[in-house]
Amino acid sequence: MSLRLVPIDWQTLRGFIAEWHRHHAPPAGWKFGVGVADDEDVLRGVASVGRPTARHFQDGMTLEVTRSATDGYPNANSMLYGAAARAAFALGYRRLVTYTQEDESGSSLRGAGWRIVAQRPARPGWNVPSRPREDHGVDHIARTLWEQRLDDP
Repeated sequence: MSLRLVPIDWQTLRGFIAEWHRHHAPPAGWKFGVGVADDEDVLRGVASVGRPTARHFQDGMTLEVTRSATDGYPNANSMLYGAAARAAFALGYRRLVTYTQEDESGSSLRGAGWRIVAQRPARPGWNVPSRPREDHGVDHIARTLWEQRLDDP
């Protein structure tokens, strides 16, 4: 069986992420998304691309893959990351970033031509007395920052 790219709507993307993503809820917003389906039109994965979370990346030329989720189908994640980068560059963006958690290998990103930019230490969390926030289970976890640039080979 093979995979092909498919367009994805907001509701379908959110439902797929809610069912299949290991540690995040669906994103609050997006710029665009992409899906992959098998020969029988079964949706096997989705990726959501939106505004960068880090404010110093919000330069108008950078986007972030905020969620990527698959049902485990081989090579689906690499296909999503590659398609997200091509789409972002076709829209005029120059850089695409994403993060992996410390227990994730990043093999799908490497397979799609992404490179490691930085290792980020675990955050103590966003909850502070002046602005109480709920822990969503992703604090206290080191992350790796990945990128792909329009001018990368």
